[in-house]
Amino acid sequence: MKEQLEALNSLSLNFGQGGMMIVNIILAFVMFGVALGIKPQTFKEVFTNPKSVIIGILLQWIGLPAVTFAVVLALNPIITPMVALGMILVASCPGGNISNFISSLSKGNIELSVSMTAVTTAFAPLITPLNFYAWGTMYSRIISMQADIPMLSIPFLPMLEQILLLLGLPIVLGLVFAHYFPAATKKITRPAQITSILLFIGMVIVSFSQNFQLFLNNIFYIAIIVFIHNAFALGTGYFGGKLARLPIADRRSLTIEVGIQNSGLGLILLFNPAIFPPEVWHGHYGGMLIVTAWWGIWHIISGLTVAHLFRRTSLTE
Repeated sequence: MKEQLEALNSLSLNFGQGGMMIVNIILAFVMFGVALGIKPQTFKEVFTNPKSVIIGILLQWIGLPAVTFAVVLALNPIITPMVALGMILVASCPGGNISNFISSLSKGNIELSVSMTAVTTAFAPLITPLNFYAWGTMYSRIISMQADIPMLSIPFLPMLEQILLLLGLPIVLGLVFAHYFPAATKKITRPAQITSILLFIGMVIVSFSQNFQLFLNNIFYIAIIVFIHNAFALGTGYFGGKLARLPIADRRSLTIEVGIQNSGLGLILLFNPAIFPPEVWHGHYGGMLIVTAWWGIWHIISGLTVAHLFRRTSLTE
């Protein structure tokens, strides 16, 4: 299996200067559209009933990266470093927007779901690079001691600078626009979010079209890895809420929020050579790309499956 996954390292993407400008514009548009759906009132509600939100955010920001770190160490004999770092990158991303919809299907606490998505998205420009740097560096240090593998130097400050520019600015602009132009925001939020999703899907298809056969040859192994990782993510949300003795509806929302990551954001970050310079990553990081891309597909399937199971069970213990 490890030998098969090593073949993914030959996958590389070269957009060129013009192409990268388009990628950055798409990323900015995606984050602007996400921010349009974040209402300032949501942050006020966090402080009125904070317990579930705080626990959920801790599970998202600390619990999932820590569990992922343990999983990649356990799977180290059969996965490559780039696949492992892809898993850590996904765990460092905020919750995905589709989690709110799936949480409603689960008969979960919708307000909790929206609050968690809003907070983790708003702080993603800081938390995502911080988590990826911290856990990625620890992983790289451990495996470099166990085998003859050069330790990767993850450039935290350049990554933080780029992410603050590419994510932070559009988020702030989206929040400001939504505050001062609520009527216009109501009209354009849904079209902007749909357009951003379509643009992102189109970009992914174009990006992987030249490596499609390589993707097909290894999808079975990647599917197993993502299945395991996503199962642990869902379990982190559910059992974390259960240990905290939260209401069942809150546990359901935490399960979905922690189990559904904004892996699309991670994929777009990987496309940017200013954030992941080829010279630092030895030219190829195909394992990270494939893991992150497949997460974006699988977590929808698993989320809908969990929602179906939740709907068939009672909200009372």
